[in-house]
Amino acid sequence: MDYLPLFAALKDRPVLVVGTGEIADRKIAFLQRAGAQVRVVAEADFEESQIDSVVLVIAATEDRALNRRISDAAQARHRLVNVVDDQPLCSFIFPSIVDRSPLLVAISSGGTAPVLARVLREKIEALLPTSLGRMAEKASYWRNHLKTRLTSVTERRRFWERVFRGRFASLMQAGNETAAQKILEDELDNPGSTGGEIILVGAGPGDAGLLTLRGLQVLQDADVVFYDHLVTDGIRELIRRDAEQICVGKRAGEHSVAQHDTNQMLIAAAKAGKTVVRLKGGDPFIFGRGGEELQAAAEAGVPFQVVPGITAASAVTAYAGIPLTHRDYAQSVTFVTGHYKADSAPFDWSHLAQSRQTLAIYMGTMKAADISEQLIQHGRDATTPVAVISRGTRVDQHVAIGTLQDLATLAKDAPMPALIVVGEVVQLHSTLAWFQHTTDTEGFGSSVINLA
Repeated sequence: MDYLPLFAALKDRPVLVVGTGEIADRKIAFLQRAGAQVRVVAEADFEESQIDSVVLVIAATEDRALNRRISDAAQARHRLVNVVDDQPLCSFIFPSIVDRSPLLVAISSGGTAPVLARVLREKIEALLPTSLGRMAEKASYWRNHLKTRLTSVTERRRFWERVFRGRFASLMQAGNETAAQKILEDELDNPGSTGGEIILVGAGPGDAGLLTLRGLQVLQDADVVFYDHLVTDGIRELIRRDAEQICVGKRAGEHSVAQHDTNQMLIAAAKAGKTVVRLKGGDPFIFGRGGEELQAAAEAGVPFQVVPGITAASAVTAYAGIPLTHRDYAQSVTFVTGHYKADSAPFDWSHLAQSRQTLAIYMGTMKAADISEQLIQHGRDATTPVAVISRGTRVDQHVAIGTLQDLATLAKDAPMPALIVVGEVVQLHSTLAWFQHTTDTEGFGSSVINLA
């Protein structure tokens, strides 16, 4: 280890910065955030005696000889010195910092690979909620209260482990500090009594890069994750390693977990004090039964949150180069499910068949012939462009293009999951398609079939 990591208290302490310009300005702003008294000296005005009354020295000039002189003078006086972009002349270096004040995370490569340190910082930034600073401040306030109620170090440690991994943390992330405060009070009065919660998370359409930042953070906090078949392996790789994973997915023609049973499993796990993540493909409130599952949680008195996801209609059409609306082609878009309960009211096909609107039809491939027939019967032109987008946003994405009268043929044997798009905007696919993969590990490629 070439450098000892330290956090220096610079508030109201003098620091000398030699140099002007953009680089010096960045260092000055950085030091001022820490409360330092920054003394700025132009290159021509530097004198070695100026180092005598400061605790740190920053050389930010473009004159290497001057920088060496500053470094030598500082080290001769046992002052820590940083020379910008000249690591051999430094006795300390600035790390990349993730700032969740008062919580700080510093990353350094010892000056050998600063860009790599910044890349790692960006990854850590994504994992650490912005609420961590407020959580740390709450913990600081409560420390003295705990010492009078929980007398042993072990008791206090266990208290904070429960709190920081439980509902208090998720409420702070959600911005509900009043409810989070109540959880702290309840946990202190009756340790282990606050129970767990259910967090409904939209996993997006497949590409792990489309998972939201909040969704990623929640997956890292989960004790147990109940997921659907639509959740890809890439998404599941982001789940906390020691979290339990349970598949409760549904597929046509296959054995699946009944919705009532899924509801009860979620509720039971939450009542056992676990942080339960219900991970659903796309957005959980768009044809995902997320509302039904949270209704059951509400009836059982189990607290819950919702993390939206990118729904298939907006994601896979974007990856296929098909805008859902366009001033020249479509003034509205309607999301429709092709799979519905037997006792549901029939579709208003006359409304759905209106021209100059886009239809995004989920789970419609099995009823493609009926959809085509009804739309044409109620006035939609048989030559209206259509697309069947299979496994959208994934490496084996498949796009079939044709007309409304061809829909049944296009949908036959289409890989699942698939989205049907009906509307004039589909013709923009030939110009705007951008997502291409030559092949994936199974030998499939992103491909297009065109029957237009």
